[in-house]
Amino acid sequence: MKLYYKPGACSLASHIILHEVGLTHDIEMVDTEAGLTEAGADYHLINPKGYVPALELDTGGVLTEGPAILQFIADSNAEAGLAPAAGTLDRARVNEQLNWIGTELHKAFGPLFRNDTSEIGKDTARTAVASKFDLIEAQLKDGRKWLVSNRFSVADAYLFVVSNWANFTEIDITRWPHLAAFVTRVASRPSAQRAMRAEGLIQ
Repeated sequence: MKLYYKPGACSLASHIILHEVGLTHDIEMVDTEAGLTEAGADYHLINPKGYVPALELDTGGVLTEGPAILQFIADSNAEAGLAPAAGTLDRARVNEQLNWIGTELHKAFGPLFRNDTSEIGKDTARTAVASKFDLIEAQLKDGRKWLVSNRFSVADAYLFVVSNWANFTEIDITRWPHLAAFVTRVASRPSAQRAMRAEGLIQ
C-alpha cells in the first residue's frame, strides 16, 4: 500500500492507523497547491479531488476520504480492534464521531489554513472551533480515555490530528484540559510517534 499525505494534515490519522495495525506501507508527500507528488507525478491522476489522503491499494485501486480509509484499514485488520463490529451500537458511535469530526470540527478549522481569510474571519473561525472543543471537553469530562467504549479507535486518531491543529492556529488548547490530556495521550502512542517522525513533524 501507499499513503499519499501532507505533513500534519488529516492524512496523519490514516498514517497512524497504518502503524497501529502494523501494515507494511509506503508514503509519498503531496504538494496539494501544485497538484504534484514528491516524485513529480500529477496528483490529480491519482486522486481527482486533489486533496489528501489517498490510499493506493495492493490491488492497484485508490481509496480516498479519510474516514473511509480509516474504516477500511480497521475492518481489514479486525484483530487490532480499532473499530467495533459492524451492526453494533458501538460501531454506530464510532461512525457518529468520525462524521462529526469531519463535517464539524475539521471544517471549522478550514478558514484558519486559507491565505485569503481576513483576521476577522480567522477570529470567527477560532470561535467556531472553540464551540466544538467545548462539546468534546464535555464528553471527556466523565473520565474516559477514549471516545467510544474506552478503547482506542480510528475516531480517536482522527480527533487527535484535527485537535492538534490548535497548536498551529493560535488556539490555546489548555483551555480544555481533558482534550489537551487526550491529545498528549494519543501523541505518546508508538504508532503516532512513528507516523509523526516519518512526516518530519518530530525528531
